[in-house]
Amino acid sequence: MNNILSSSTFFGLFLTLATYVLAMGIKKRFKGGLVNPLLIAIVLCIAVLLLFRIDYGTYNQGARYISVLLTPATVCLAVPLYMQLEKLKKNFPAIMAGILSGVLTSLGSIFLMGKVFGFSREEFITFLPKSITTAIGMSISEEMGGFVAITVTAIIITGVFGNIICEAILKLFGIRNRIAKGIAIGTASHAIGTSKAMEIGEIEGAMSSLSIVVSGILTVILASLFVGLY
Repeated sequence: MNNILSSSTFFGLFLTLATYVLAMGIKKRFKGGLVNPLLIAIVLCIAVLLLFRIDYGTYNQGARYISVLLTPATVCLAVPLYMQLEKLKKNFPAIMAGILSGVLTSLGSIFLMGKVFGFSREEFITFLPKSITTAIGMSISEEMGGFVAITVTAIIITGVFGNIICEAILKLFGIRNRIAKGIAIGTASHAIGTSKAMEIGEIEGAMSSLSIVVSGILTVILASLFVGLY
């Protein structure tokens, strides 16, 4: 099967898009937080690869083209933020403080986890950028000596988990302010969480989009400090 599919440049691209379209159909049919299109698409992709014994290299020949769209897709999140520019100006200090506290909490939790479980320096670096967008997280992990593939996995799991449970967490802690909701979701679970924030509302989506950018920049700046302290 690998030999047959290796001659098809776009097999990975087709499989990725097909499973995501199917997952979106399932999402429309069955409501609920656990019915997450990205999670379903990942499971379906893995199932197909295992069933037909297709190795990752063969799949990635076509799937890698989707990665090219990752950065421009993240940049496009600036559009809803522009629509809420006045709210950003009005609440700028509180928004920045919220994002900074979220970034410090994320980095600090990994720092403590690394100490408790005895992570090596490379393992610590690998999980450090778990809450920022993949494009930035991969760069941090690669440049500092982490395991990039595991970093990507950690980022995706964090985003999917955040997407699934964010509404329940917000209700649990009684967070009703729309700006606070967006900041919390975007800082904790990057672009995947932001897709849920946009479903909740325009303001939540805009603030979550802002959080992706700012938390990514802050993580780049603070990551070196945490690695130096580890």
